[in-house]
Amino acid sequence: MEILELMKQRHSVRQYKNIAIDSKQRTVLNQLIEKINNEEGLHIQIFYDEPKCFDSIMAHYGKFTGVKNYIALVGKKSPKLDEILGYYGENIVLKIQELGLNSCWVAMTHGKSKADVCRGEKQICLIVFGYGETQGTPHKSKSLQAVCNHTENMPEWFLNGMEAALLAPTAMNQQKFFFQYLADGTISAVCGKGFYTKVDLGIVKYHFEIGSGRKLSS
Repeated sequence: MEILELMKQRHSVRQYKNIAIDSKQRTVLNQLIEKINNEEGLHIQIFYDEPKCFDSIMAHYGKFTGVKNYIALVGKKSPKLDEILGYYGENIVLKIQELGLNSCWVAMTHGKSKADVCRGEKQICLIVFGYGETQGTPHKSKSLQAVCNHTENMPEWFLNGMEAALLAPTAMNQQKFFFQYLADGTISAVCGKGFYTKVDLGIVKYHFEIGSGRKLSS
């Protein structure tokens, strides 16, 4: 399936069926996470059949039910860590969708994860996944003009990138990002202040790069 179609189909899901992730799906996810960790020096960890993290008051407050599988986004502390984990976390999220599973980014509404967070590292957030009770619902998007310096003579690749960026999940659907197409043909992407906006920027950058076919400078 085309990745833009995966972006369109993927929505946040908080309620999950009691069905185990099969061995082939586990192998694909384990290998992807191992590859990302090796190449980027991250410490992302995946947990299966572990219900305790989401058997908490905060998880019930977040309306999570049946969650038994999650990914802990962990890496060495740095000013860019949130954005980097958002970027590679969304890579994993879209792979989860491709495997016929559902997912949800989770910031605060969970209990203690089983992640091994070493000295000098930080767990930024979690991604839950599994077989959803539903496929979720689309989020309402801002206009193109609200998230970039749109003009009529923008190149098609930039507009394709922005279409993908608007499909990206952001915390509380805040979409506090802005892309600028500069005179020399380069792109500037920034995030506003708010809840987990740096993670959101990483997620959105990943979407933009996939949609546009262009790498953004870090």
